[in-house]
Amino acid sequence: MEEKKPRQSSLKTSKECLFCQIISGKAESYPVFDDKDTFAFLDTSPVLFGHILLIPKKHYRYIAEIPDKTVGLLFCNAKLLARALEDALDADGTLIAINDKVSQSKPHLHIHVIPRKFGDGFRGTFWPRYRYHSKEKIIKMQEKIKEALKSIK
Repeated sequence: MEEKKPRQSSLKTSKECLFCQIISGKAESYPVFDDKDTFAFLDTSPVLFGHILLIPKKHYRYIAEIPDKTVGLLFCNAKLLARALEDALDADGTLIAINDKVSQSKPHLHIHVIPRKFGDGFRGTFWPRYRYHSKEKIIKMQEKIKEALKSIK
């Protein structure tokens, strides 16, 4: 089976990307974290107040484009931000999410770190939930995914 290559971002310059403009200081943001490779700021249209967007400083549109080292760093920083939100807002936990391709609102990969409280009313994008109609269907899905993983490795 031929190996699929990730689609490259349609944006070739940072001038076209709002998040790249934010990183360069050309667009307004409310930063909460900044290191050599990543940048985090408050979402100005939050799902819940305190909602943070964490982005790599280098422009990547999709998760498949990101070097493994950067993926690890992003998730370490997402963990750090989650702990900070819990402490700062007395949150019970966090929702950490990425929209990759489908429902991706900005063409620069970003991680949502959203503070949660029990009973906050947020239903997110994970509802409704579905059940597999039979054990055979779940096993068939399992086999398809395992086969795809073999062809990627």
